[in-house]
Amino acid sequence: MSTTRPSAPRLGTGRRILRATALAATLPYLTLKVAWLAGSRAGIPEGSILLRGGSALTVANAITLAMDACVILLALALTRPWGRRVPGPLLTLPVFAATGLLTPIVLGYPAQLLVKALGMGADEAADAAREPFLDPWVFAVVYSGFIIQAIALAGLFVPYARERWGRRWQGALGRGRLSSPTGVVAGAAALAGAVAGAVQLYWAFGGSAGLPAERVAAYSAETGVVSGAHAICALAAAAGALMLARGGALPAKWPLALTWIGASAAASWGAWTLIAVLGVNLGEGEPSTTAFFLAYADQMITGLLAGAVLVRHLLTRGEAGPGRP
Repeated sequence: MSTTRPSAPRLGTGRRILRATALAATLPYLTLKVAWLAGSRAGIPEGSILLRGGSALTVANAITLAMDACVILLALALTRPWGRRVPGPLLTLPVFAATGLLTPIVLGYPAQLLVKALGMGADEAADAAREPFLDPWVFAVVYSGFIIQAIALAGLFVPYARERWGRRWQGALGRGRLSSPTGVVAGAAALAGAVAGAVQLYWAFGGSAGLPAERVAAYSAETGVVSGAHAICALAAAAGALMLARGGALPAKWPLALTWIGASAAASWGAWTLIAVLGVNLGEGEPSTTAFFLAYADQMITGLLAGAVLVRHLLTRGEAGPGRP
């Protein structure tokens, strides 16, 4: 009996275009990071905190450069025959992290542009309260590239996952609930997500309790939509975890997608913000309060708990078959 693995399905024109698009979309960010590592100050205004970053900023730039370079590896792994030989966790974990880091940008940046177009952008007082960071063109170039990466990777990963693991998310959720420990975890995820979502919505609409003074002074509708994006992701993780734990006749792909996107965003951005607060990114750390720290810790915990429910559900479906209890 042959033990050779089946060859990967032949790529169509659409996936070839998506692969080329994903690769091209990494170039702006990678170019900027390489320039900054080489000592360039392109896009960095006078007085920016980035000019005081020192060795910690150099390390952060190297790490984020490597992270975006991983998009190239992911695009190739999802479209080349050798990608089928990559162990599932080794592939899905980076895709999960990429989904989480890119989703709030996909939601938030276009919303910020819309807010500005409607004349509800930051006023002069909010602009003056912001410490110089990066020139506006940097955000336009980098975030546009991130959004294109997100769309291209999603277009590559969904058909790849359907071909490799489709049986795990075909059919209905199933008539039976998941076992009690998983149900408890789902309940904890829902509670943590509800708190995280409520806090982010409070900040999105101008609430100031628990925020550092710098953030309160710089608040505008533009910054509010960022908190709104995080609130949506935390609530999506909470809802998705509950749906997976309860089962039912709903097609499995929708709760799985909701949990995947919400959990990845909550976990990734919660962790990323905590790192910034602890000062790993910029040497000096981001201004923080205890409540601010706890809010993002709760967001990260929400993502991790919902992610655990997602993994358990997928493993159960692999054992029992799609749609079965």
